[in-house]
Amino acid sequence: MAKTFRLTLAQLNPVLGDFAANATKAKSVWQTAKEAGADMVGFTEMFLTGYQTQDLVMKPAFVDAARATIEALARDCADGPAIGIGAPHREASRLYNAYYILQGGRIAATILKHHLPNSDVFDEKRVFVSADVSGPVRIGGVRVGIPICEDAWHPDVCETLAETGAEILFVPNGSPYHRGKPNVRMNLMVARVVETGLPLVYLNMVGGQDDQVFDGTTFVLNPGGRMALQLPQFDEAVAHVDFERTEDGWRARQGELATLPTGHEADYHAMVLGLRDYLAKSGFKKVLLGLSGGIDSAIVATIAADAIGPENVRCVMLPSAYTSEHSLQDAGEVARNLGCRLDTVPISGAQAAVGEALAPLFAGTQAGITEENVQSRLRGLLLMALSNKFGEMLLTTGNKSEVAVGYCTIYGDMNGGYNPIKDLYKTRVFSMCRWRNENHRPWMMAPAGEMIPPRVIDKPPSAELRPDQKDEDSLPPYPVLDGILEGLVDREESVSELVAKGYDRATVKKVEHLLYISEYKRFQSAPGVRLTQRAFWLDRRYPIVNRWRDEG
Repeated sequence: MAKTFRLTLAQLNPVLGDFAANATKAKSVWQTAKEAGADMVGFTEMFLTGYQTQDLVMKPAFVDAARATIEALARDCADGPAIGIGAPHREASRLYNAYYILQGGRIAATILKHHLPNSDVFDEKRVFVSADVSGPVRIGGVRVGIPICEDAWHPDVCETLAETGAEILFVPNGSPYHRGKPNVRMNLMVARVVETGLPLVYLNMVGGQDDQVFDGTTFVLNPGGRMALQLPQFDEAVAHVDFERTEDGWRARQGELATLPTGHEADYHAMVLGLRDYLAKSGFKKVLLGLSGGIDSAIVATIAADAIGPENVRCVMLPSAYTSEHSLQDAGEVARNLGCRLDTVPISGAQAAVGEALAPLFAGTQAGITEENVQSRLRGLLLMALSNKFGEMLLTTGNKSEVAVGYCTIYGDMNGGYNPIKDLYKTRVFSMCRWRNENHRPWMMAPAGEMIPPRVIDKPPSAELRPDQKDEDSLPPYPVLDGILEGLVDREESVSELVAKGYDRATVKKVEHLLYISEYKRFQSAPGVRLTQRAFWLDRRYPIVNRWRDEG
């Protein structure tokens, strides 16, 4: 009877659809595990394909190629530790989210997911079939129960595994980040340990995929809920966990406990990693953005410089007749602090040409929002021209408050391939800038220190599309606006509930109206990093055309 069991944990960053590269990563870690005398090396849910696959997994050729790669991996890694790795599995016309155990050159076992998440960003019931609960698998003399991700968020699967002889629970995950998510996972897994009396390994993926960021934070719990291992958040890591058989069952030896970031640092790291991976995985090495002298473009420039290095970030100032001198100065200071290139392309000439072209049609009308939006769209046109010419992805810089109420110009400042702050309310942009000025971490590629001048943070926000314009001319003060939006969007509160909290009813109704009529803009907006449980797109799916309003 085995007295020890060594498990190698691979908290890695796969690339969706790159089966060969993901398999190569797996083989490399398997070799490390073999040299370390491991009995098993574990990879995450759907690691071979990358995650989430969405409807791509419904393509038969995709599933066939994944299966062929799994079989080849088994043959290539026949002499050494068992491999646990996630990939799709098809039986007849049924498609499953599966976890394969590879041993002795073949697929030794196939575990199929029972609970399919169908909320927040997940829609697995659309593509996968729920399977019966699989029993434990014997690996290296140990009966390992493998609840796949969501299966461990409910008590029944782990309970069944314990009742059928599991001695260790190993949970492979593809669990994306949102603010506070590590605590949610920990509380649930502690509950599973308490219920079953078994040690539990929670292995999570890391890396960005479209709007989602997988944050790692792999951990190991012994019975009683004592933590034996904690891997870092947002970083790749490989660790060996040694289990010993005791009179009370298997127990993990104490390993290192990484300190997890919280609050602004966790969100900021998610935005940096999300942007870095979106660029790398889509083939872009450089970015550009319009740097206005305002706070939103300043924080996006800083995130970009931290993600890929200041030398790979082009900032472009596009002044009009309404651009203030201090905005020119502030944009220049941000670029100099970061060490980014700054180009200046005035739009006055182009604006005059457009005005002249439209003059016969606009005759007899008053200048207003249309003319203001022409400026924004000219900026978008020029920035896209630079993007096309030099192969630099254009970043858009609208915060969640603006995106929510449509205080942005479609085909203008909304132009771009990615928006790192799409799920960051304006009030949090202010505090995030202050946090970044005061903090620096090794994973940040821009310099330490005050990157964003205090004047950029403190001055009244303005689009500068007309003389003396301020955001508060059109919107409530941002603390009020964000409080209402957090109620309407994040908590789905009613108008009457917000009024009961002290908000003016007319203001709440105005914000509600702007929120609903701006859906068409968000439908066409760039993807961005998900930070909350109510990010626009998969978390919150509303119809574009909608006449319903809350009259309560």
